[in-house]
Order: sequence, then structure tokens, then C-alpha cells
Amino acid sequence: MYMGDRKSRIASNAVALEIVTKGWTAPALRDEIFIQLTRQTTENTKIESLQRGWELLGICLYFFPPTLRFYSYLDGFISRHLDYTCDIPGLQVPISHFAILCQRRLNRALQTGAKKGVRKPSIDEVEQAKKSIFHPSMFGSCLEDVMIMQKERYPERVLPWIQTILSEEVLRLNGAKTEGIFRVPGDIDEVNALKIRCDQWILPSDCPDPHVPASLLKLWYRELYQPLIPSEFYQECIDNFADPEVAMSIVNRLPEMNRLVLCYLLRFLQVFAAVENASVTKMDVNNLAMVMAPNCLRCESEDPKIIFENTRKEMGFLRTLIQHLDTSFMEGVV
Repeated sequence: MYMGDRKSRIASNAVALEIVTKGWTAPALRDEIFIQLTRQTTENTKIESLQRGWELLGICLYFFPPTLRFYSYLDGFISRHLDYTCDIPGLQVPISHFAILCQRRLNRALQTGAKKGVRKPSIDEVEQAKKSIFHPSMFGSCLEDVMIMQKERYPERVLPWIQTILSEEVLRLNGAKTEGIFRVPGDIDEVNALKIRCDQWILPSDCPDPHVPASLLKLWYRELYQPLIPSEFYQECIDNFADPEVAMSIVNRLPEMNRLVLCYLLRFLQVFAAVENASVTKMDVNNLAMVMAPNCLRCESEDPKIIFENTRKEMGFLRTLIQHLDTSFMEGVV
């Protein structure tokens, strides 16, 4: 149905959602799904069907990996299609393009596992998984993929370009002296326009006020494929939200890319938490922690009581880091 070989009244994204939900909730089905996809894309002479089959493979790998038992076969299948000389004439998107992306998602999924959390995949997530195949975005991607995207343009950078450029724009527009910064949302049309420009690597230059880049910066953190503080550290953060020593030890144990990005964010927030700025912005360390904690930590529970109780502790953990973490080593790091 998704590949168009069988007529259906159901929208293709809804069909994909049903497939990925089955694979995500039932690990025993994952290899079977990948087996069928490799079969349906082998010697398939229907151009549209073939392309949609590879598209669906990429979508599935966004949500879950195969088992280790099937990994080698799937990796070999994808690798055989990496060479552009094997591309089939008539395809709108070369098979090699799909194969490169699928291999990247396969390797990532093998390292990180299936999509984290207890919430089932959503139609919006399926749309994001599909859209990013054709139009890679810095939003909704993992940090590693963001760095791969910018490698050719900015090989010397150790931090995501979009993180530093939006942070600098907030400061350039005097955000450190703007009341309600990070709390007051920017104009939605301006934020969307800036998002499009950033995905085209265009430097922001005509933002009407600092709330626009500030809103987009929060969105970038919030939409990271994996939370800035990975889920395996979440409970430890919650349990030790008021303990500076443990909080700092957690930061030091994060994956290096996450550690650098988080420390850059904390150094940035420490500017706004300074008394001389907070007295003007009305955004002291408590307010900053309240608005930024959901962009760094993600509660996987669906229990409203647990979510409510953890919200205070998430805020407390970020407040502890803003107040106590020495970020001087990030001076000049971009």
C-alpha cells in the first residue's frame, strides 16, 4: 500500500505510521519488516514503487534498528547501493541518495537503539522522518547528523553552527537587556522565516527583535532527535537535582558532543542570569531554568503526576548547573 502496488484510501503517511508503530512496539517484528523491504526493493522494475520502498526503509530506520542477527545482511544490502553508478535512470531521487541516508540511520540506530520514550510514534514524527530524507534539516536531527551537514562548510567548527549563530544573534540584538527574553515568544511568521533561512545556511541579519532568534534557538534544542541530556542520564539528574557535585559529574560523563553543546548553552544562560541583566529582563536563574529545562531534559513517562513532579526537579537540575558549573573553558569555542 505504501509503495503504491496496492490501491488504498488510507494516506501514505498513515500507512507508514501503522508500520513503524508495529515495529517500534514489537521488536520481534522488526527483522520481518526489513526483510520484506529488502525483498520489495530487489529487482523491482516499477520506478515509483522502488523509490517509495527505499523511502519507507529510511523512515523505519529513523524509528528502530534491526536485530544484531539481521544487521550484517541489511548493512550489506544498503552498501551495495551506495555507488551512484548503480543508480537506475528515471528515478527522481537516486537510490544512492537513499542508501547513504539509510546507512547513516542504520549505524545511528544500532548505537542508540529504537526511538526512546513510552509515547508511540506520531504522524508528525513520520512526516519529519520522511521530509528529512529529501531535505535534511538541522531541526529534528541528532547532533552527529547536524555536524555532518556542516562539515563541508565549516570543517573547523566543533559546535553546531546553528547553535552559535542564533545565540550570537540574540546577544547582538541586545537580548541580555530585553524584558522577558526566552519567555516572550517571537512572532511566529518571523520565526518560521528565520528557520527556513537557517536551513539554507543564510546568516540571520534582519530579525526585528531578539525574541525571534531566542524562540528559534529554544525550538532547535527542543526538537533534537535525542534530548541534549540523553535519556539514560535522566533519572540520575532528577534524583540529584540539588547536588552540585553530582550534577557536574553527570555533565562530565555525557557524550563529548552533548557535553560541549550543553556547556555552551550553560555559559550563554549564565550571561542572562547575571544580576545586572536579570534585573532588566525579569528573567533570573529560576525563570531561565524553568523555560530552558524542557529543552534539555525529556520525561519519558506518560503519568501526569510523574510529569508534574519531575518538572520541578528538571528545573532544579538546570538551575544548579547554571549556578555552579564552571564554563570558562568554553571561552572562544565555536
